[in-house]
Amino acid sequence: MGPAPIITIHVPGPLRPYCGGAGQISLAAHTVRAALRDLEQNQFALYRNVCDETGALRRHLNVYVNSDNVRDLEGIDTALMAGDVVTFLPAVSGGC
Repeated sequence: MGPAPIITIHVPGPLRPYCGGAGQISLAAHTVRAALRDLEQNQFALYRNVCDETGALRRHLNVYVNSDNVRDLEGIDTALMAGDVVTFLPAVSGGC
């Protein structure tokens, strides 16, 4: 396997306080799992809001690679390509 592709993590507003207010984070990763490992090492507060204490994705969170939900792909083992955008999208609920 060659060098890991550079991808972008898109951080929605509710998660930005956990990564210094950044809207995007660039990192190198072959898979979503590898991107999560990078976040665990370099953006721990964000990681803890994306993954629980067992390392599993939090239930209220959807993860997209570009416009595809990883649940419809290979889960966190979904392969990444250069230029891909991974978005962690917390579920929102409420109403009148």
